Amino acid sequence: MKQILSIEAVAEFFAAYFLFRLLNMPEWMFWAFLLAPDISMIGYSLGNKWGAYIYNFVHHKGVAIGVALAGWFLNSDIVIFTGILLYAHASIDRVFGYGLKYITGFSDTHLGKIGKRHK
Repeated sequence: MKQILSIEAVAEFFAAYFLFRLLNMPEWMFWAFLLAPDISMIGYSLGNKWGAYIYNFVHHKGVAIGVALAGWFLNSDIVIFTGILLYAHASIDRVFGYGLKYITGFSDTHLGKIGKRHK
């Protein structure tokens, strides 16, 4: 099942990349900002509960779609870009097994435990 989810996430990543290519933005922006959503890990400085809430909000694909749609309604390429980037980032995270976090700790995800101790 994990392999099927990974294949699906790869397809979602490339779909997001394709949508980005439809925007009138330079290619380097996609690659330069692809890991920017991981700044949300700073939320863990407030503890596991708030860290999980903040991390999950930024890495939730529904939020990404909502941001992209808001950009479309507002006719704002930068907001559309932000939504597409959030979606692409969440998808590539799923490929590598990084899921949404439980409040018990960063290594507890909806896809299973992550980290060296759990492999």
